Amino acid sequence: MPNSPSDPVRPAGASEAASGEARRVVMSRKGPMLVEGPVEVELEDGSVVSSDRFQVALCTCRRSRRYPWCDTSHRDRA
Repeated sequence: MPNSPSDPVRPAGASEAASGEARRVVMSRKGPMLVEGPVEVELEDGSVVSSDRFQVALCTCRRSRRYPWCDTSHRDRA
């Protein structure tokens, strides 16, 4: 199966850091996606934002004023 977790092939453009240990991503139904950092996030327009924190919260509801970072705006309407 292509791109399965057991597939040893890195995607084109992956950095050397991506070849190290796997990053842990925690999904929550009514909250942000928690990702072990540091991370670089490529946005739809091609721009890249980065964080060197040990863990980041990525907005999945698009209500954040600091998108792609979560600012807990989901709590208002969740």
